[in-house]
Amino acid sequence: MVRSTAEEGEENVGIVELASQNIHGLLNAEGFACPCGKIHRTEVRELVIKPGALQEIPRVVRSAGGSRVFLLADPNTYSAAARRVAVLLEAAGVPHSSFIFQEEHVQATDGALAQVLEHFTPESDLILGVGSGTINDIGKLAAKVLGVGYICAATAPSMDGFISSTSSMVMRGIKESVPSVTPHALIADLDVLAQAPKRLLQAGFGDILAKYVSILEWRISHLVTGEYYCPEIAELVRLAVRSSVSQVEQLAKGDREAVKILLESLLLSGLAMSFAGVTRPASGVEHYFSHVWEMRHLEFGTPQDFHGLQCGIGTVLAAEIYEIIKGLTPDEERALNYVEGFDLEVWHAFVRCFLGKSGERLVELEEKEQKYSREGHKRRLKRITAHWDQIRSIIAQELPTVDVLRGYLETIGAPVSPREIGLDYRQARRAFLVSKDIRNKYNASMLLWDLGLLDEVVKSLWRGKRERE
Repeated sequence: MVRSTAEEGEENVGIVELASQNIHGLLNAEGFACPCGKIHRTEVRELVIKPGALQEIPRVVRSAGGSRVFLLADPNTYSAAARRVAVLLEAAGVPHSSFIFQEEHVQATDGALAQVLEHFTPESDLILGVGSGTINDIGKLAAKVLGVGYICAATAPSMDGFISSTSSMVMRGIKESVPSVTPHALIADLDVLAQAPKRLLQAGFGDILAKYVSILEWRISHLVTGEYYCPEIAELVRLAVRSSVSQVEQLAKGDREAVKILLESLLLSGLAMSFAGVTRPASGVEHYFSHVWEMRHLEFGTPQDFHGLQCGIGTVLAAEIYEIIKGLTPDEERALNYVEGFDLEVWHAFVRCFLGKSGERLVELEEKEQKYSREGHKRRLKRITAHWDQIRSIIAQELPTVDVLRGYLETIGAPVSPREIGLDYRQARRAFLVSKDIRNKYNASMLLWDLGLLDEVVKSLWRGKRERE
């Protein structure tokens, strides 16, 4: 049994059953009754993680009820594994057709989804996505739209969405978590994963490191907004993070066992999202830096890099911000005056300018969400001031120091600052400002807005850094 490491501020904390299970035990079809009031379950039925796992694909396809496979890949994943998968299906007598994207760097967008739907073979009853982040997100969503089964054959331990029930997609210009199918099975051939580009392994580690911030913000949101929170799911995610950071030196050397541990940590994160029914256990403001940078790339052609690398950088940026927040003292009068003087029209004009067409959609969403309403602010502010000591304690409990986080990324060779991926700190400040608008998810930027200190804090951020203005 594993006991929670975070005690203050968590209800029903005691023996944590989820974190005591091995990863295969968490696939229990009946699920797990939890003190949070939910039954946590996943639709994933099988994980095959071993050297030579591709050989299992025909068997797994049949166990999923597939009679004709639609193989989905891009040029890189086709070379890495999909070509071999096609040969294995042919040898096993499993009919299949294929769609290989022509672009070397495919984006998970509504346009890419439309390509898959256009080329889908109607006789197929199962999509087999050979790839990791982008291919998997598109494949899961296509399977939902088409009403067919889905299996993922991973080619790199690069992100945590393999077996989650959502797809991270850019739809009409906005990065969204779109409900999709959960894969029936995941096949991860360690011989393939060990050959993946090192930058993809660094991306997977960056995505895991981000969970320090996501759990922190989940707990704060629970206090401030009353959002659903499950201590057992949170501990499962902490376990995933601890497992990976303990292997950081071995990962830097490409050790195969360390790569397996990283993959399993990413899968635990995906299970946590499925168990919670939301992305909150694995995604916070650090992810929104990445989302904003990707949205701007699609709109304006500005630089971007792999999602997980950007999340790792976002984690360092978020940790610097929370170090500032931890030293603040709420002032209700100041906060109320700030919000009273907040000009929503001026703010929306900035959002439209900074994000382009996708900014218009965010403005439309705000009209429905009303996150900037004065009534909502007053309710949150009361909760913030009543629980401020607890909020500061949560930050201290959950978040390592900035130096520790930088050290992890530097050990594995991953970037630690926006400059290393072609961005500057001015864009990081603006991305942080907009991060509260991407989704209706309480995070550091909204907390600072509620305190009436957002503009003041943002002006001070990273001013000592060399900037590329």
